Amino acid sequence: MVATQARQATTARGILYVHSAPRALSPHVEWAVGRALGLPVNFDWSDQPVLPGAQRAEFQWEGPRGTGAALASSLRGWEHLRFEVTEDAGLGTDGGRWLHTPALGIFFAQTDTVGNVVIPEDRLRNAMEVAGANALALHRELRLVLGQAWDDELEPFRHASDFNAVVWLHQVG
Repeated sequence: MVATQARQATTARGILYVHSAPRALSPHVEWAVGRALGLPVNFDWSDQPVLPGAQRAEFQWEGPRGTGAALASSLRGWEHLRFEVTEDAGLGTDGGRWLHTPALGIFFAQTDTVGNVVIPEDRLRNAMEVAGANALALHRELRLVLGQAWDDELEPFRHASDFNAVVWLHQVG
């Protein structure tokens, strides 16, 4: 039991969403992810309907705590690459969420056990100090600490699977 708890405390899981990558970049993305994970990976790529000529993929990963940061670091700064990495919270540890777009670069936020963004106290205090008594400025600062600009840019790419056909499964018996 103690060994199982220790393994759970040091093992992390998450998902890498490659929202768009040029076709020629796809094998390089797999290589970088495999290098960060320490094992070869193959993604199930599909066309990204929002951006002709681009592909998209989702990949569930498992590794030591901090693997989400290693994955994001291995992919950040690549021109024309949009991605999102999540690392689930674990026993006594917060999770994380990394967002990347070519125009905005990378954004990181801590997440709790159900995936909510956790804003540290010092970032809230800074937002209040920068905004002063200006409610619109506070709104702008809070959108910044929540990563709203990244979410706004990635949202159309996230819904790309909505263009795929829906397969209904019916229970038999």
